[in-house]
Amino acid sequence: MPRMEFGYNPPSGERGQEVIRPREFLGDLHNALDITAERFDSVWVSDHLNYSNEFRIECWTMLTWIAARYPRPNLGTIVMSNSFRSPALVAKMGASLQAFSLGRFILGYGAGWYKDEYISFGYKYPPLPVRVQMLEEGVQVIKSMWTGSPASFDGEHYQISEVSCEPLPDPVPPIMIGGSGERYTLKAVAKYADWWNDLNRPPDQLKHKLNVLKGHCADVGRNYDDIRKTLAVRVFIETSHKTAVKRAAEFEGISVAGDPVSVVDQFNAIAELGFDLCILNFPAHFQNMNDVRLFMDKVMPAFR
Repeated sequence: MPRMEFGYNPPSGERGQEVIRPREFLGDLHNALDITAERFDSVWVSDHLNYSNEFRIECWTMLTWIAARYPRPNLGTIVMSNSFRSPALVAKMGASLQAFSLGRFILGYGAGWYKDEYISFGYKYPPLPVRVQMLEEGVQVIKSMWTGSPASFDGEHYQISEVSCEPLPDPVPPIMIGGSGERYTLKAVAKYADWWNDLNRPPDQLKHKLNVLKGHCADVGRNYDDIRKTLAVRVFIETSHKTAVKRAAEFEGISVAGDPVSVVDQFNAIAELGFDLCILNFPAHFQNMNDVRLFMDKVMPAFR
């Protein structure tokens, strides 16, 4: 059985049909992390400001809260939108969290995609090629600030001059670029990412995306094997295979669903493609975490 690491992505607000009780969210989150932080390799927070008018916690605030209370797991954003905060500020925030977390931070970074969210908060929403250009410059700003002091960068979209980012992060956090656009985003991954993150897809589509990334790596002279491949996966697991599959059918998109034996087989297939970290969300039982407990007890041991 190939090795696979697992990250836990708790909700930061409403997510599909998942039940969130705003007044009890802090207690529910505490309970979820008390259960997961000692066994999952990492904890990840999504970066959305809102989809409509739903309850939602800001990504960086929530991640910092988690970092202070749970000293074991690595900590990541899945993924932080370049558009919402200046890259120089993100670099300073990341360096600070890396110091306070004793080296556990991973920067998941993306170009952003949900137009209504931009408009609601007063952000400009340029076309995708421009957003990816901004993402590429943002990564360069962040890397320059994390690896040298003072740092300068003069791009079309971002400029910094003699910026101090002390203390420099040690180690320098990996930058995980999220997205699957074949013409622009995957090329940016090939050029700048330490890790790549995609959404779960049927195996033939994942193979295709991996081959596109491999082609971009060849074009830019990058070693494809140097980029860690990670996947965001929604999981429905029950002792009854039929119940899990029925729950999954209520959600759009591809889920891993079934009894523990089936779920092990599905993650094994993902690992065989070359993904060695799956970042999981469990929409079914956030308040009692029965599905997560079952996953930890019956699935995780197969990949250790």
